[in-house]
Amino acid sequence: MSITDMGHTALACHDLDKALEFYALLGITESFRLTKEDGTVRLIYLHISGDRFLELFPGGPSPEERAAGGPASFRHICLLTDDIEADVERLRANGVTIDREVKLGLDTNKQAWVKDPDGNPIELMQISAESPQRAVAEGREPVIAQG
Repeated sequence: MSITDMGHTALACHDLDKALEFYALLGITESFRLTKEDGTVRLIYLHISGDRFLELFPGGPSPEERAAGGPASFRHICLLTDDIEADVERLRANGVTIDREVKLGLDTNKQAWVKDPDGNPIELMQISAESPQRAVAEGREPVIAQG
């Protein structure tokens, strides 16, 4: 396989401001956010180290809902690859369903989606040199395309 690293873990947060405050206490702060066309938050990236991030989405269940057996806040994991097309073809050749074919994401990275045998969503991502993730990892200011 050409998986090179863990890219991010995605969580749905009930209160993004409280989540940002909590992770800041751990020294993990906001790097950039992607917004929808109407300007609302689509997701927020928090930089951990290198190419590793937490990805926080709005609209998660409350802690009370989760404690009562409601929906979880886990959204997906992201695995980084240096050859996404080869990985997708290898998975397909071995009978894995490709839920979303390779496409360019809003962050200029190639991505594809599959599920593990337990149904957990996995985003495969090939980071581009122009992506905000690469900029942050290299200590540069990220450029974010809006919309």
